[in-house]
Amino acid sequence: MVKRANKANGVQPASSGHSFANHELVVLATYLAGGAKAASDTEDIAIKANELAPGRFTWRKYADQINIDTVRKRLWDATKPEKGSYLIGSERTGWRLTKAGFDFARRRIKKLSTPALSKPRKSKEESAAQTREIRRLIQENAFMKFRSGQQDEISKSDAERFFRIDDYVTGKSRVAKIERFRIIASGNSELSDAINFLSELVREG
Repeated sequence: MVKRANKANGVQPASSGHSFANHELVVLATYLAGGAKAASDTEDIAIKANELAPGRFTWRKYADQINIDTVRKRLWDATKPEKGSYLIGSERTGWRLTKAGFDFARRRIKKLSTPALSKPRKSKEESAAQTREIRRLIQENAFMKFRSGQQDEISKSDAERFFRIDDYVTGKSRVAKIERFRIIASGNSELSDAINFLSELVREG
């Protein structure tokens, strides 16, 4: 069980949280917990979810305690295609936003009534790191071939180097890494198109 943190940290609840389904709330909570750039812990997401919709995820008998199992179930729901495939991850590895989840969160977070919860802060270091990553991506051979219309000449190894993955990065780890690049490139349509194409070259199975 996780303690409610509303009163302790001075954050006022966002009343508009009630307009969201439970699996949508945990997606927004993941976004606020930093799940766009790194894996977020279930308990950190639970705290954010309870700040967004106080009482929605608490025990019926112990209203001051968050029911972590309820949050966990909604996190798994948000990984399902019929629920939008907004998240990827697990209890063990943590939870990350997919590009679909990132787009959903950025679009819907504006409906929250509390400014303090409306957007996670990005440090100067994080912004600089993202800029460096984008610069690297557009200098990779895979992207330059894509840009010049030489898609047929892009090898699987070119694409893997672009995504910084190899044969040891498999399953959900591979998908999560590609989704991270989709999020990084979300403001660059040409780079996003290249990522969509290159991701097919490194798809497993």
